[in-house]
Amino acid sequence: MNDVRLRPLGRTDLRVSPLCLGGNVFGWTADESTSFKVLDTFVAGGGNFVDTADSYSAWVEGNSGGESETVIGRWLAARGRPEGLVLATKVSGHPEFPGLSAANVHAAVDASRARLGVEVIDLYYAHHDDPGTPLAESARAFSELVDDGRIRYIGLSNHSPGRIREWLDICADQGLHAPVCVQPHYNLMERGVEEDLVPLALERGLSLLPYFGLARGFLTGKYRRGGAEVDSPRAGTARAYLDDPRAELVLGALDAVAARNGVSPASVALSWLSDRPAVASVLASARNTDQLTDLMAVNHLRLDEESTELLSEDSDPGGSGAS
Repeated sequence: MNDVRLRPLGRTDLRVSPLCLGGNVFGWTADESTSFKVLDTFVAGGGNFVDTADSYSAWVEGNSGGESETVIGRWLAARGRPEGLVLATKVSGHPEFPGLSAANVHAAVDASRARLGVEVIDLYYAHHDDPGTPLAESARAFSELVDDGRIRYIGLSNHSPGRIREWLDICADQGLHAPVCVQPHYNLMERGVEEDLVPLALERGLSLLPYFGLARGFLTGKYRRGGAEVDSPRAGTARAYLDDPRAELVLGALDAVAARNGVSPASVALSWLSDRPAVASVLASARNTDQLTDLMAVNHLRLDEESTELLSEDSDPGGSGAS
């Protein structure tokens, strides 16, 4: 089961599975016991890339942030760290550690390391842009973490292409460790990044690691016009995609390709995304091991040219489905 073909992450020595397991549900919709089972199943199936953030899941009543990191840390302590596991987390959204000031970045990374129970974080993201802090200050702070041996590599999430380019230019001018990857909102229904971010990533050697690869669950095929209600915290935002003129075309294409390959629509959607230019791995989370099964297929499934073209054409924002 561990014959997953790992991919290079940017211009680093890290190699990651096509599926990156999102940890946002740990300590939220998945309790600790269930989270352990999901993590065990993911690793047993050849997955080696786990993503979380210090803010997960501060939005839940009774939580304060750091719950996901704590669950992952307890799993690592209980199981031992699997060989080759790549662990990513993020800073800027924790209620006690907001923003990307140098002081905050240095304090937050130590809090994350303590919750995770690790000396070094493989990949550390600036989770959200912080217009109140000069980019040069943030860039230096992250670079110092690499020099200090507290993190290995730097990533950016939810930054505009202009701000990403500016961060990279600061690093080049000042001899700093530069970001190696970007985490954008990208899927069959959200393809805006292809206009600007994808060309930038290809130009500057950045890997893309899309989140919401299933459009908050819409691309699983569970949401249909006149269909049954879905029990999910994201049901409202997922169902809203039905108002998009492309919705029926995309669902139809997913159904057709899924039937042709004997897999689920979710597996097809993630496979299409994983093979887009500059994409190294796609993020998806699972509340239980049943949900994880469909996600894990992306580690092996490769769509043929006809299937890829069908999905690309029917999801094209400028195509006939959007008119």
